Amino acid sequence: MTRQPHDQFAKQYLEELLAPLGTVETSRDVPSEVRQIDVWFIPAPSPSPEFETLGLLGKMAATTCLFEPFRNAPTPVEVRSCMLKLYSVEAELLRKARRERRSLSEDESPRLWILSPSCSQRLLDGFCAKLNQSENWGEGVYFLPEFQRTALVAINQLPINQDTLWLRVLGKRRTQQQAIDELIGLPQENPQRRNILEILANWRINVGRSERLSNADRELIMNLSPAYVKWREEAVLEGKLEERRQIVENSLRVRFGELDEELEAIIAPMLQLPPEVLTRLLFSLSKQELLLWFGEGSGQDLRLGEGKREKVENLLRVRFGEVDAELADKIAAMLQLPHQQLTPLLLTRSREELLERFGR
Repeated sequence: MTRQPHDQFAKQYLEELLAPLGTVETSRDVPSEVRQIDVWFIPAPSPSPEFETLGLLGKMAATTCLFEPFRNAPTPVEVRSCMLKLYSVEAELLRKARRERRSLSEDESPRLWILSPSCSQRLLDGFCAKLNQSENWGEGVYFLPEFQRTALVAINQLPINQDTLWLRVLGKRRTQQQAIDELIGLPQENPQRRNILEILANWRINVGRSERLSNADRELIMNLSPAYVKWREEAVLEGKLEERRQIVENSLRVRFGELDEELEAIIAPMLQLPPEVLTRLLFSLSKQELLLWFGEGSGQDLRLGEGKREKVENLLRVRFGEVDAELADKIAAMLQLPHQQLTPLLLTRSREELLERFGR
């Protein structure tokens, strides 16, 4: 049961990467059994050049195969359950071949790839899983005896290079964190980068909506947040107003649980900010502070109240990382301005511009 949220993301993620290479079917039913294959893949008849761009994942997808991704390391029972799916599919293919009066060669039989964040030595020994250096599969890919057509992939043991990037995104902790950093650093023209960032961002949003977050959920949110922020910034930079608005709405829902009338009313002025400023404010200011700085009406100066200096300091701290001595020296002058004049200055001017503006 604990695999379900990760399953949904992993299936969508693998489908996005593998679709250009052949036929992908997720949640494929296994005949006569109430179980599903996470990802069933059949390569296209003509090899696609995108096989090479996917590195190790592309090499795995060179033949018909099943992908079974796990968020946590599988137990022996779960590994055997995955193998049962493989054998059920193979039996289905054999029946189809007999109906067509032909044989099914060993090479036509599908292969099972079990993708795990890690694999214990006990698990590997129990299934007699070994590295296959003769075919240059490298570290972290452990093959069961030949005719079982199954391999266990220990994602945390994969070499850290471009070839393994797309698999390491499915890892955990530092493995996943580093892979996402590498993904963000890819050139924007990379054919997979944008769509994968969007998938990661949506997963981050969905996990964040949970009322009860486990430690694993919090860790996942932390790992996915850079991808979410980068995707959002790039979408804002593209200038698509509706998409920009949707990003801000989703961010507010994630942080505050709902989008009430007060929050909805401040979205339009927020969209006028540069994306890098908007990103920091969305994730740093409280609901009350957002309403204070972006709300309209004559009551804003009143809402600043006695804590006006602290509120100005906090906004400066969010924007510039700290309130150094030079900035702190100018706050008294800032407080002399009415809210409607002060707000656009604090939200849009650079540190140097503020120092110049209030240095007289």
